[in-house]
Amino acid sequence: MKVGLVLVSHSGKLAEGLAELAGQMAPDVAIIAAGGTDDGGIGTSLEKIQSGIAQADGGAGAALLADLGSAVMTAEMALEFLEPGQRERVRLADAPLVEGAVAAAVAAQTGQDLAAVIRDAEAVAATMGGSSDTGPAAGAAAAAPSGDTLDDIDQDDDGVHEASWELINPMGLHARPAAAVAQAMADLDADITINGVDGKSVMMLMTLGLKAGDTLTVSAHGPDAARAVEMLGLEVRNGFGEI
Repeated sequence: MKVGLVLVSHSGKLAEGLAELAGQMAPDVAIIAAGGTDDGGIGTSLEKIQSGIAQADGGAGAALLADLGSAVMTAEMALEFLEPGQRERVRLADAPLVEGAVAAAVAAQTGQDLAAVIRDAEAVAATMGGSSDTGPAAGAAAAAPSGDTLDDIDQDDDGVHEASWELINPMGLHARPAAAVAQAMADLDADITINGVDGKSVMMLMTLGLKAGDTLTVSAHGPDAARAVEMLGLEVRNGFGEI
């Protein structure tokens, strides 16, 4: 049983497209589009949101994400109409719709509870603040090889496992492989960084902007550190299944 998502937008097409996009990264999560008015126009619908909650909440709860102010107001109204028992299982995330939906979907896919799904969605805002060390330029800089070879796996005296590989798939670390990496790393008992960012965060991985030919460098510490490096190395060498 996984947390479901309800995407509230003034545009039905936007909500449907986003549900399709997020669904590519979270095939086992109920992602319901609740966009537009009841007659298909631009606006929001209380009834659509209520129906979306009913479909998305299979018992683990549902996270709502909305685009603009009035959509937020309508979503909040829908929450007020919930029965007390269900109200505890449904929350509205304070997050940008598109990026928050992707982060929430990946978190839900990995089996995170509602609080964690909301947390990951809301954490996206921090990654969009223009930090000088998480943009594409920083990703490329972090990708610079630190030695003569890219396939050496090293363990230092503190038990930190590190390795680097050149990305060989044509599109690099785009949304789908970033989501797959984040999901795989989330299941491991280790602190994992990839080119200096959290290896368990799909949004942080996507901010790296790593392209084909760039170098991906992982550093892991903890009981599953060696396994994390091995799994990631296999994915990179296989081109994330895209070649």
